[in-house]
Amino acid sequence: MAAVADEPHKDYYKVLEVDYDATEENIRSNYRRLALKWHPDKHPNNESATAKFQEIDEAYRVLSDPEKRHEYNTTGYSGITRYTLREYLTRFKGMILTCNGLGMSHASIWTQQLMETEGVDR
Repeated sequence: MAAVADEPHKDYYKVLEVDYDATEENIRSNYRRLALKWHPDKHPNNESATAKFQEIDEAYRVLSDPEKRHEYNTTGYSGITRYTLREYLTRFKGMILTCNGLGMSHASIWTQQLMETEGVDR
């Protein structure tokens, strides 16, 4: 899965409108809903709908395959600046919780920031 250097990074989770820790069922369900919505047969002669459908299909092919999803999660992500703090913390919450479990003091700062972005007071 080689990306063209000038091509912007695609967030397959956003394409399928699922959370970063989405289950296989959530991914499959959203794929079906979006594929039906953007199917070229429903939008004849509309190239943007066809492109959207192809993007949805590409995202599903990666996220529905456990090996491809793991590879995407570890190498397909480029540039944390493209995400809000909440999206970044949600995406890497497993690592943050692991760091906290190991007693690394900075992990609690991240957890506090996540709680603040969710509007939860500590």
